[in-house]
Amino acid sequence: MRGSGGAFEVPPLDPVAWTCPAPLRDHPRIVMGHGGGGALSAELIQHVFAPAFGGELLGQMGDSASVSLGGARIAFSTDTFVVRPLFFPGGSIGDLAVNGTVNDLAMSGARAAYLSCGFILEEGVELSVVARAAGALGAAARRAGVEVVTGDTKVVEAGHGDGIFINTSGIGLIPAGVDLRPQRVVPGDIVIVSGAIGEHGVAIMSVREGLEFDVEIESDCAALGGLVEAMLAVTPDLHVLRDPTRGGLAASLNEIAAASGTGVVIQEKHVPVPPPVANACAVLGLDPMYVANEGKLVAFVPREHAEAVLDAMRAHPRGRDSAVIGEVVEAHPGMVVARTGLGGTRVVDLPVGEQLPRIC
Repeated sequence: MRGSGGAFEVPPLDPVAWTCPAPLRDHPRIVMGHGGGGALSAELIQHVFAPAFGGELLGQMGDSASVSLGGARIAFSTDTFVVRPLFFPGGSIGDLAVNGTVNDLAMSGARAAYLSCGFILEEGVELSVVARAAGALGAAARRAGVEVVTGDTKVVEAGHGDGIFINTSGIGLIPAGVDLRPQRVVPGDIVIVSGAIGEHGVAIMSVREGLEFDVEIESDCAALGGLVEAMLAVTPDLHVLRDPTRGGLAASLNEIAAASGTGVVIQEKHVPVPPPVANACAVLGLDPMYVANEGKLVAFVPREHAEAVLDAMRAHPRGRDSAVIGEVVEAHPGMVVARTGLGGTRVVDLPVGEQLPRIC
């Protein structure tokens, strides 16, 4: 506001009237951030869904549920995919629908065996587009070694969808002696990431916004069952695995720190961020730590097994660029901090919403 003398006058601060481009925590309606895998997603689950559904198994809040049935330990997971655009460099909604669920099962140590598949189609979408997505889904299932055994199709009126949404659920067997959950994390554990981060989110952004970079960035969309099997072959005593999808690596680290009641320290310079992703994020004002991945995992491994597990990961095609990025500490329980290249420290907080919606 300009005063009579030509100078700028600063109005009194009124926090009640403040606005923020990020979704606020006390929204009476759903906002896009509720689907972002960050703090808003967690609050929606904790305050709406968990009280409504109840149950001890649901309370574990893992990527998949571990249940006992007929003497076997079974991992069970479901996921819904609403990515825009449907096809992008390195993958498609069909690839995501398989790999996303297969990877959720793999994070509990299970090798996926069977999938269900539900297509929600918008009136007017071209059949050739549906066939292309279905073909990609079938091919991805064969590559992952799983079989689609049941499904469903629904059609909604034009304007009430966005072409194609897909839901997949999956089951797989958990090997004896495998117990992957954040509550097993202890100070001294080594944190390993299986490769470069941020590729999926930046690939989606480049297509969606029509951006061109010197090097085409492709999604890392891939099934991780084989990589997890190679890690478990070294030792079944891995503590926890997560695939850092929505909310990126930062969200996964924060979720594990909070659930385990431990602190996590990472060395920022050791986090593998490929130069094209780093450059794109710099231009777009994004932090690669919060950008989604669809073919990477983060592992918390007992210190005595870390070197052997890392070697096994690097020997697998999906983990050849694996790197140790940090460790678990007793200090600052429930928090993740990063040591910067300049010798400083910054808090890597849980994102409130998401930098880029509808990436999976």
